[in-house]
Amino acid sequence: MTTQITAAVLAQSGDNPRPYADTPPLVLKTLTLDDPKPGELLVRIDAAGICHSDLSVVNGDRPRPMPMALGHEAAATIVALGDPDDAQFAVGDQVVLVFLPSCGECVACASGEGYLCPNAAAANGAGELMRGGHRLSDCGAAVHHHLGVSAFATHAVVDRRSAVKVDRDIPAETAALFGCAVLTGVGAVMNTAQVRPGESVLVYGLGGVGLAALLGALAAGAQPVTAVDPSPEKRALALELGAAQALSPDDAASLPKADVVIETVGKAVVLAQAYAAARRGGRVVTVGLPNASEMLSIPALSLVADGKTLMGSYMGSSIPSRDIPRYVALWRAGRLPVERLLTSISPLSEINGLLDRLASGAAIRQVVKP
Repeated sequence: MTTQITAAVLAQSGDNPRPYADTPPLVLKTLTLDDPKPGELLVRIDAAGICHSDLSVVNGDRPRPMPMALGHEAAATIVALGDPDDAQFAVGDQVVLVFLPSCGECVACASGEGYLCPNAAAANGAGELMRGGHRLSDCGAAVHHHLGVSAFATHAVVDRRSAVKVDRDIPAETAALFGCAVLTGVGAVMNTAQVRPGESVLVYGLGGVGLAALLGALAAGAQPVTAVDPSPEKRALALELGAAQALSPDDAASLPKADVVIETVGKAVVLAQAYAAARRGGRVVTVGLPNASEMLSIPALSLVADGKTLMGSYMGSSIPSRDIPRYVALWRAGRLPVERLLTSISPLSEINGLLDRLASGAAIRQVVKP
């Protein structure tokens, strides 16, 4: 059995001139979606967030096999089970989709670091699902999956380990953000940096992940929490959310050194600034994804003489099945107002113009609904 779906497909990466609304890199196509195999789920996409990781595939910063159905941050409803006797999921469940499953068998998974699972990384890099191969095709030709999800679509088949069940009373447009922006940003603060109450936190970049990191720092009891971004509108929102200060990059040089610095921009030059902004003995966490050609230059001596720690944080060092329920509980308590990150809710047909807004820095988290 197969299902006919609509999905936003990218035919080529890195050769797409802007504005994307005039030269659309993503084309809505009718694709064939195979039924889920054992260990997989067929889901209906209810809402999908647009992230810089999607844009980086379009602009060539993160090369991926083509053609590819994009989208990786979503909330969905289960339509069919690959395992009819699945004890964890049922048809009708609302799930948050996450962009990195874990095999559960490798050294990283056995060590509680499933976010570093090499088998999941290999499947994502190949544009396949964890259990091998593709479930999407266009007139018989394979279409690659984006990070095991391909959420800019009406439906998707995902590995069951790419899904976390959440209560149905959470609006889909809010639930979607927990799969990437919240998992990455809040996780960088709580899991990677392990921010303690009373520590000072400085956040570089106020996109969806950066603002989620700011919310996570406030929820962790950090004081003061300071934000840095060139956009006056984003700085104003950071202040509304509880930041003690929100400064432009030019003004940030005058700040006192912070205990913890979170860099979310994805530029080596900004990471160098973030490293310099940490106090002696401070911790610097980077979650941004720069172009692979960029190189970081920092004073090598400072790692020892200043006792600084520089940490990478992929997916917020998160275990989704543990952390998403925890972050949802904080949201219910009013301590993670994730819905404040929503810029707009639009139909999937407007995806290319929304990519333009993201690329220009005019949007935080835009959500599309098929």
